[in-house]
Amino acid sequence: MERQIRAGGMVKEGSVSRDPESLDVEFVVTDYVDDREVYYSGILPDLFREGQGVVVVGELQADGRLYADKVLARHDENYMPPEVAQALEEAGYSPADFQAKAAEVGKRLEQEGSPEGSGN
Repeated sequence: MERQIRAGGMVKEGSVSRDPESLDVEFVVTDYVDDREVYYSGILPDLFREGQGVVVVGELQADGRLYADKVLARHDENYMPPEVAQALEEAGYSPADFQAKAAEVGKRLEQEGSPEGSGN
């Protein structure tokens, strides 16, 4: 059973893996409670980074993987997709805590000189 969904979350640190022969990329979107594997073929937005917010639109497969047609990156360091903020609040978590974690991951990656976590 496949269905079109729109999911928001943070790109999980260390999860980005690129195919050097194509535009295919795999990564994990997380709300730091649950993770979702995402597969995408195309050019990612310039602001796409590990530890930063994204919204993906695509087909959810029966095995739980999401094949994305679109990947939208965060707008600034305080951005959290509304879907993620709502899910965190419903789960009893504070979105502000996760924004701080995302900022921490982003700073660490910048210090390490990893523009997006090349993965492969």
